[in-house]
Amino acid sequence: MSDNHPQLHSDSFFPFQTSASSVNLNCCGSGATGEVKHINYLAEHIGNLYITGECSDVTLKVEGRTVPAHRVILAARSQYFRALLYNGMRETRDSEIELVDTSLNGFKMLLKYIYTGKLSLSSMKEELVLEVLGLAHKYGFTDLEISVSEYMKAMLNVRNVCTIYSVAHLYSLRSLCDVCLNFADKHAPEVISTQAFLQLPASAVEQMVQRDSLCAPEIDIFRAIREWIRQHPDQQEDAQMIVSRLRLSLIKLDDLLNVIRPSGLVASDAILDAIKERSEKKSVPNVNVVSPAFNATVLTGEGSTTLLSGETNRYDMERGFTTHAIGDKNPGIIIQLGRPFIINHIRLLLWDRDQRSYNYYVEISMDQEVWIRVIDHSQYLCRSRQMLYFTPRVVNFIRIVGTYNTVNNSFHLVSIEAMYTTEPFDVDPVTTLLVPSANVATIANNAIVIEGVSRSRNALINGETSNYDWDNGYTCHQLGSGAIVVQLPQPYLIDSMRLLLWDCDDRHYSYYVEVSCDNSSWTRIADKTQEHCR
Repeated sequence: MSDNHPQLHSDSFFPFQTSASSVNLNCCGSGATGEVKHINYLAEHIGNLYITGECSDVTLKVEGRTVPAHRVILAARSQYFRALLYNGMRETRDSEIELVDTSLNGFKMLLKYIYTGKLSLSSMKEELVLEVLGLAHKYGFTDLEISVSEYMKAMLNVRNVCTIYSVAHLYSLRSLCDVCLNFADKHAPEVISTQAFLQLPASAVEQMVQRDSLCAPEIDIFRAIREWIRQHPDQQEDAQMIVSRLRLSLIKLDDLLNVIRPSGLVASDAILDAIKERSEKKSVPNVNVVSPAFNATVLTGEGSTTLLSGETNRYDMERGFTTHAIGDKNPGIIIQLGRPFIINHIRLLLWDRDQRSYNYYVEISMDQEVWIRVIDHSQYLCRSRQMLYFTPRVVNFIRIVGTYNTVNNSFHLVSIEAMYTTEPFDVDPVTTLLVPSANVATIANNAIVIEGVSRSRNALINGETSNYDWDNGYTCHQLGSGAIVVQLPQPYLIDSMRLLLWDCDDRHYSYYVEVSCDNSSWTRIADKTQEHCR
């Protein structure tokens, strides 16, 4: 070589050593076919440059620590770094560049992703993952931002949802925000009582508490807001905005006078307005407000003339019900109340002249723009009468949408009632399912026996526990064939069950009990197959 061309040695220029595998043209592509694909080697060799000083042509200063890097790799991976390092300004020439408002540990993880395209989020602490999410947003790594967001959605729990929501809110990550808010809606009492809720910025608190779907007693939401205000005394203007989002008309009169008023956070006129609104919107307790007497009307649904009549006996295959075709674009059956009412209880009668079952959900609204799903039975087989309970809501429109029918592609509703009930009830806030305090496997509750042999079809659930003998008063099935199956009219959350085994002689039985939501997937809850029971 000429003296003007210095000799280069590969081992002094590249920070990796050539291995036998790296020269094998046939391991990832055949040279004989003209297609050589050694992409894995490219990723491996570039990845070897991560956090090494070899071939580095720029030093990044993060939190006072220096991190070696390579301009061309940073520029190739990020528009932000391309503009920073090749803009013709001072950073183009400087060998050391300081990155402000950047955490060292989070940036090291980001740099690892830049060089390798990989990150193990599951092996990182939650705080570090959130730092990576923030840096991915700041430096324009959209794919990483999406991946981390999806991971955080899967990791949501009561403890961390406010922390994750705060970050998502800060960076306007709409999809992650929505998932966090929906999670908070379903676990509201626990979420608003966490320390992380008190650390949320004012705008995030406002966005959370103004949602009609936040499923917690309004007085508990007020107490959480009051504590947030106590911990942020310098944000009085924001505090007033947050307090204004409270639905005061949903708070009991005693709490308005004895909790809200002494706090000084709500003006006296606003409290008086809430009392007036509550008296106007609240129906007479335990009186159906979905009726012509209260000027309710059916807006959508075929055959709607009898839906609000209160008639629950004169219906058959041809008449006496309102229907809609089951499909993604069908609005379902929509009823408009005569005026807004506070309700917490809806009763439905699904067409039940045979053993067909339905899936459905119920939504409420004030304006037909924002719908809140208060009952979701879209994954449960339901039939006949439905007794539905939920947190008191101000309602102007009710929508019932069928999603499945075991017989055909139509949803059939015979009647509907809605009211504010004073009867005590227990509803699981996550599933919206009723937790019964009494036996629900009864004829009076519209349960039916759909499999099993008996002289009387529903002898098993008629409540008779003493009048039985060798021929009557029991339900059976052959061992090794079939089963005894009882269908409840709607899904419940239950934790106890009582059986009376036929005991007119000294025989014993072995058995097991399974439960299902769809008559297809079964979960065994009791196994007595190795015991002698009577």
